Formats: sequence, C-alpha cells, structure tokens
Amino acid sequence: MGNSLKAIVAFVPSKKCQKYLLEDLEEMPVDKMVDLSGRQLRRLPLHICSFRELVKLYLSDNNLNHLPPELEQLQNLQILALDFNNFKALPLVVCTLKQLCILYLGNNKLCSLPLELRLLQNLKTLWIESNCLQYLPEVVCELSLLKTLHAGSNALRTLPTQLRCLQELRTIWLSGNLLSEFPSVLLDMPFLEVIDVDRNSIRFFPSLAHLPGLKLVIYDHNPCRNAPKVAKGVRRVGRWSEETPEPRKRSGAVIEITLDEKPPPPPANKPETE
Repeated sequence: MGNSLKAIVAFVPSKKCQKYLLEDLEEMPVDKMVDLSGRQLRRLPLHICSFRELVKLYLSDNNLNHLPPELEQLQNLQILALDFNNFKALPLVVCTLKQLCILYLGNNKLCSLPLELRLLQNLKTLWIESNCLQYLPEVVCELSLLKTLHAGSNALRTLPTQLRCLQELRTIWLSGNLLSEFPSVLLDMPFLEVIDVDRNSIRFFPSLAHLPGLKLVIYDHNPCRNAPKVAKGVRRVGRWSEETPEPRKRSGAVIEITLDEKPPPPPANKPETE
C-alpha cells in the first residue's frame, strides 16, 4: 500500500504530495544526512538544495533522470548516491560538487561520463556498475585520489592504458563484463590489492606474482585454462585455487578440477569510508 501510494503521489507535483513523499523533511537534519531512497521521486525537491551544510545525500531507487542546477549549492556534500535511477547522462551539476568523496552511479543507463568529471579531484570511490558502458571513460583515469572503482556488469572489452596513472587505486571490480583477455594494464599496477574479473570470457591468466600489494584475486566463471599465479599469502577465488591443484596432463588429456566455491560479491551495503 505504501509504495503503491507513493508511486501515484509522485506524479502529482502539489506541495502537499511532495510533503508526503518527504515525510515532513523541512529542516536540515542534525546528522547532515538526507536519505530519500525509494521515494518514487521524479524530481529532487528544491528545498533540499538549501541545506548547504549537507554532507550525505542518498537518492537511490527513485525515478530521477535529471537534477536541478540548484544542487550546486551543496558544496559540503561528500557522499552522493544516484544509483537505481533513470539517468542516461550524468547531470553536469554533479561535477560542481568538488568535495565529493564517494559517488554511486550504478544501475542507471549511462553510456559515457562527461569530461567535467575530472573536476572531482577528491573522489575516492566511484561505482558505475550495471550501466551501458562499452568502454571505461578515460576521464576516470584523471581522478588521482580514486581508491575503489566498481565497473562490473557493463560491456567492457578493454581498459585504457591511462588507468595505470591511478596510483591510489586499491580495488577494482570488473565482474560481468566482456573481457576476453586479462587487462594488461593491471599488470603495471603493483599497488592493487583486490582484482575482480569474475564472469568474463578470459581464457588465459598471466602471472600476478609480481604484484606486491595484491591480497585477493577473483577470477571464477571464466573459460580459463589456468589459474593466475600469485605471491604467497594472496587469496584466489576460482578454478584450481589454493584448495585444489591446477589441471595435470595425462596421456595428452587435460583433467580439470573445478571449485564450487562462489566468489564474494562487492559489498551489498554502500561503504562510507575509503
């Protein structure tokens, strides 16, 4: 009843209807956080943009496809969640929020990211999973403080060589893409701690033993002929990982021993720290 009623009310722009959707949110909360997730919103209420000390704004799971220019007033915003909406393009006003540290854009309809994204030089976490990206926008490689990049469930076939410039990057999630080869640029990123290439089409894995920072590599659900070699203490999740040996040749035939263990997905709950 509640969600159905909100869905109907969302079509009516009257102040009373908007007040119902916002549950009387008229003053900035003491904790400087506003969570409007799952409210069936089709537009951001303008009075939210007057909360100039706001630090966290969650707009997940709505029907948004644009944002008002007044959002630029939120210059103290550090966390912005726009996932599970209907954005076909990232509103440029988001790129004016220069204190942003964490930006969630997953589960939209994005095919690209604007060059203005480079203005977000404080960004440390970027989630762009489950969009329509056929390539990783090179502007991402200009986010020098980026530590976590979640680009899973797109249509990526390669990664740009400029990615190696992100020397603060520690975690990269690439599961559910169209990679047919292990991205060679990742071999030049010794600072990476977590690499996830689960559910791609990679047939051969190069050695990762030279990556001193690596702690976890997830490579399950690939048609691979080998497991990636890793340094001692690095956890592997996939076929022939540490629990079972790699395939041995017998009389010209390759005997494959598979592992039923499923790789852990990226965190279900959005992190608020890097």
